[in-house]
Amino acid sequence: MKYISIQNNQAIPADSIPELGYEQFLEMNLSLTGNHPERHCVLYFGYREHDMIRLICCIADDIQHNILVSSASVSGNETLRSFSAANFSFEKFERELNENFGIGYSDHPWLKPVRYSEWRADRNSIIANYPFYNISSEELHEVGVGPVHAGIIEPGHFRFICNGEQILHLEIQLGYQHRGVEQLFLEKKKLIERVTLAESIAGDSVIGHTTAFAYLLEALSGKKADDEMLFSRTVAQEIERIAIHTGDLSALCTDVAYQLGSSVLGRLRTPVINYFQEWCGNRLSKGLIRPYYNPFPFTRKLADRLAEVFDRFEPDFREINAEISTLPSTLSRFERTGMLTYDQLLSIGTVGMSARMNALERDIRKSHPYGLYNTLNHTPVIKHHGDVYSRVQIRKEEVWQSIAYLRELIKNIPEPVNSHVTEAGLLPEQFAVSLTEGWRGEICHAALTDNKGNLRVYKIKDPSFHNWLALALAVRNNEISDFPVCNKSFDLSYCGHDL
Repeated sequence: MKYISIQNNQAIPADSIPELGYEQFLEMNLSLTGNHPERHCVLYFGYREHDMIRLICCIADDIQHNILVSSASVSGNETLRSFSAANFSFEKFERELNENFGIGYSDHPWLKPVRYSEWRADRNSIIANYPFYNISSEELHEVGVGPVHAGIIEPGHFRFICNGEQILHLEIQLGYQHRGVEQLFLEKKKLIERVTLAESIAGDSVIGHTTAFAYLLEALSGKKADDEMLFSRTVAQEIERIAIHTGDLSALCTDVAYQLGSSVLGRLRTPVINYFQEWCGNRLSKGLIRPYYNPFPFTRKLADRLAEVFDRFEPDFREINAEISTLPSTLSRFERTGMLTYDQLLSIGTVGMSARMNALERDIRKSHPYGLYNTLNHTPVIKHHGDVYSRVQIRKEEVWQSIAYLRELIKNIPEPVNSHVTEAGLLPEQFAVSLTEGWRGEICHAALTDNKGNLRVYKIKDPSFHNWLALALAVRNNEISDFPVCNKSFDLSYCGHDL
């Protein structure tokens, strides 16, 4: 057997993952993904096992709704053929393997550092000597932005090569704010410590990441979430989607100097995000999601309050979006700005709304459903132009879609379950993958346990890991003054990438 097929949030014995020779491993995974847009790599990582490095590759099949898992073992001083030479969507996974373990590749097209983690193989590789791409020409100039930015943006460096005002190339350098999250999951033993880590991976995706963590731990413990937990997690994830999309629409209006849109949408975001304060005591939803139990049951009173929030939200949201969709000054900045083709999105492995902006359907809620999404008959919002305006439209339409889902869900609230399980031990020598669809896109958490049931490996992937390259490609041939609106239209996470 070349791979094992598993479901989202399913634990399997770690020794059931087939181990292949590297060349067979490479050819098999390339054959699974080549010319198959319905399959893509959700995770490809390595860990030290004795004197070798064991590689695990997880390919999601969006039609069959399963994940195809295989492995290979290599030594750290080998020079290997790369996946990326044949399928560029693997490029960042292999760059991370090179950075962390020193694995060399004979034909990788862009073998540069990714994160500068504390545990990188080459300690002489530092962020100050990042090997930027450059072009020697008297007619071209470079523009550096960041890593320290005005306002609230996180640290990241953007190096532009321009011909006058036109962007020819953008290279994005991250790796400024490591917290060592993956390693801390192994070092911290208490559940509350690990939950706090999950909530801190990306501050605007607390529900997305914590839900993935909760399902993963439950799978590794042999536990299943009850109906009340599934309900609360699904409701919370869609509220988070509404709040962040609304805030991003406000920020996009700010970037094109449409102050009315900025003010109205910023005001509309506030009661949605503040609803979490009423539900769990924290407006960023920290404390709301826990593995094994539901600390804040959803009640009829909370349902009525949520309906009231939406009753007040919807008229103003509808009116301001009608203005945005017809105002020449906004359309001139949104339409045909920051465009990407379907082939580009497919080749770099884009996920989430950044894929759906041009006909590439990547949505875990449909392809690998969890929570109550299999009861909602979810249909992803798909656009076909790949520009800023497509990303604006997806946000707007997903807000309406999420409100409709929530209004339907709160008609039937599950009864609270008197569960006394607040913590459970992990089963020994298990492997599991948990996928959720955060508002940005596909979130992946995976873990292995050792023979005593301790976490041996914990691996995290935020959708930004896939999508930063999409931003770099989208700004080519645009004016440099269009970069802020392009950047905000993706709204990627720096800390979600750096970990």
